[in-house]
Amino acid sequence: MATTEVATPLSSPLSPEELRRINAFWQACNYLAAGMIYLRANALLREPLKPEHFKHRLLGHWGSDPGQSLVWVHLNRLIKKYDLNVMYVSGPGHGAPATLANCYLEGYYSEIYPDKSRDEAGMLKFFQQFSFPGGIGSHCTPETPGSIHEGGELGYSISHGYGAAFDNPDLIVTVVVGDGEAETGPLATSWHSNKFLNPIRDGAVLPVLHLNGYKIANPTVLARIPHDELEALLTGYGHKAYFVEGSDPLTMHQKMAATLEQCIVEIRAIQQHARSTGDTARPRWPMIVLRSPKGWTCPKEVDGHKVEDFWRAHQVPVVDPATNKPHLKIVEDWMRSYKPEELFDAKGTLVPQLQELAPSGTRRISANPHANGGLLRKELELPDFRDYAVKVKTPGGSYAEPTDVLAHFLAEVMRRNMNSFRVFGPDETASNRLTAIYAASKKTWLAEYKPEDADGGELDVSGRVMEMLSEHTLEGWFEGYVLTGRHGFFSTYEAFVHVIDSMFNQHAKWLEKSKKEISWRAPVPSINILITSLVWRQDHNGFTHQDPGFLDVVTNKSKDVVRIYLPPDANCLLSVTDHCLRSRNYFNVIVADKQDHLQYLTMDDAVNHCTKGIGIWDWASTDDGAEPDVVMACAGDIATMEAVAAVAILKEHFSDLKIRFVNVVDLFRLMPESEHPHGLSDRDFDSLFTTDKPVIFNFHAYPALIHKLTYRRTNHDNIHVRGYKEKGNINTPLELAILNQIDRFDLAIDVIDRVPRLSSVGAHVKEWLKDQIIDSVHYAHAEGIDKEEIRNWKWPG
Repeated sequence: MATTEVATPLSSPLSPEELRRINAFWQACNYLAAGMIYLRANALLREPLKPEHFKHRLLGHWGSDPGQSLVWVHLNRLIKKYDLNVMYVSGPGHGAPATLANCYLEGYYSEIYPDKSRDEAGMLKFFQQFSFPGGIGSHCTPETPGSIHEGGELGYSISHGYGAAFDNPDLIVTVVVGDGEAETGPLATSWHSNKFLNPIRDGAVLPVLHLNGYKIANPTVLARIPHDELEALLTGYGHKAYFVEGSDPLTMHQKMAATLEQCIVEIRAIQQHARSTGDTARPRWPMIVLRSPKGWTCPKEVDGHKVEDFWRAHQVPVVDPATNKPHLKIVEDWMRSYKPEELFDAKGTLVPQLQELAPSGTRRISANPHANGGLLRKELELPDFRDYAVKVKTPGGSYAEPTDVLAHFLAEVMRRNMNSFRVFGPDETASNRLTAIYAASKKTWLAEYKPEDADGGELDVSGRVMEMLSEHTLEGWFEGYVLTGRHGFFSTYEAFVHVIDSMFNQHAKWLEKSKKEISWRAPVPSINILITSLVWRQDHNGFTHQDPGFLDVVTNKSKDVVRIYLPPDANCLLSVTDHCLRSRNYFNVIVADKQDHLQYLTMDDAVNHCTKGIGIWDWASTDDGAEPDVVMACAGDIATMEAVAAVAILKEHFSDLKIRFVNVVDLFRLMPESEHPHGLSDRDFDSLFTTDKPVIFNFHAYPALIHKLTYRRTNHDNIHVRGYKEKGNINTPLELAILNQIDRFDLAIDVIDRVPRLSSVGAHVKEWLKDQIIDSVHYAHAEGIDKEEIRNWKWPG
């Protein structure tokens, strides 16, 4: 591990006048934070506080605000001194009053929200909107300038910070980590992000672990362990920890000024050394442990109960000032202790000598364009995906591995975008047949190397494939990367994409709010997730690896920001991926297996099919444009292959049976257009699926999802869905399909049962089909594989 020696700044770097002004600015932040929680009138205490001046419901989190503002105001000093490019991530994002107060005092908040002007009237509106119906939430929501991290769900601040820093060499991301947040699993593993940060090409992340001692109603673990144990933990994570501890504001200002400057100087020295010498040895990056009282500067006691420096200060320190006269006086004395009359002029504007402390323009943390990444977004330079097409001479006549085909396309995407595109995956890039990407860029790795790594390890300090066995950290990196304007692609096993269910939820909500309600947030590149190693081909991993339910989670979110694609073959996968990489403000989910699969469509046909999102395959249909007897529909590669094979069986035995074959790529096309922007009109849906004929729908995932999407359709009662039914173990592909009744034989039986004229004439065929099911299961159990005619089956047409 590399070490860089730098001179130590003065222990008390602030002059008396600097100290006075910085403390006054900090007091202004604290005053505004308290005002947001409590006041609906009398914003500057021009008159004595009265019950009617308080909000009816007091909501918000005070506990971490003074500590967070301490960090911010001292960052401002160093931004101005060194002309730094700084982002701020609030891990305890429920402490939004600190972030909002600084945004307002810097002036940027009033620039994007002119009605929240820098005067008494604007300040009052600023207070009134906070955590109030029709206003803004109590976290660092998308409405908050300078934020890419809401912080409502804890655990992702460090990974978001590193995602922002990757490929941004002049950016310093200061991440304040709450000590409650530090107890979460995602946060704990994200400390290892420093093993993936290249000091030559990337920016820096400066973590500030804020130990204020308490969560909502409990002490925090890291605040209650010995100093040497905590320091050893952080050293073990690869950091050089500096401690800023105390409760006296003036002393703490000097400590923070000296320590923060020490960290900035070290960061710049690390980067200068690496960039001037080419030395990419992993440095020991600095970090800060800030130990300050919970609810610092609020009332120390209320009715004999400890408040400051205790869990009672976590949210609202004094809960009933409007109905309790002694408590009203406590709140008034507290707010007046900040001396707002000295901080704001007669108009209610921050006095000029304090305004001077904030940086200007885009050097203001709240106005940093990286936190509105769409402003910096550049379109990917994409190769023509058609150049990677699989040649298809006849539909269903050849096999290919879809993800391997895709990998060659992604490799070229990587080559053409070496500063703005990364691939993410939890130790599964090779397993998911994406190995060809390594020809363009290998796996990022700045930890220890061993000689044997040269033999297939694919490791490189300059790699752009991000692999770590933590879906949380990877998704956090990816989100931080796209929210700051760059592009990426994430692949993961289907069963374990559930690890990031709640992260998906949070990001989808952020996108929805940004896209539909916040005009100043520029569109950002989409999150693109490839779900592979699918339920139907978990031959060796078994039941625990069989769960396609992430699609259900995705469909619960706003249809304005999510998409689900199930390309049936490699050419469709190429077309869909190209579309997703070009999109903005979406969370795109692509479902495609890595194993050998039948290929159906030429590239031209695939492009047309994917553009429509749903369509009839004439070559697999027998209705010749007439009214069909049955519609065979499908979505998903295995589901499609079994449906195609079922049609072949039915064609062989019932030459006059009219079958319409419909394949679905864009799952939301099944919804009515009144409910989804990509939905089909009722007329188009009825044209495909008829209004009264049986529809056998073979689906990749849980059957209920198709019913959910189509429940308003005319022919819904005749839509019979086959899908995964939580049945499986160590199975062959066909055996697993049989267990869940999505196999070709069960599908053919279903058609015989549901087409009235086949109910009697099809009896012998049904018996033969049942025999095939029994024989196939017996063969699988005896030989451990499916029959040759199943494994290499091709469309006979």
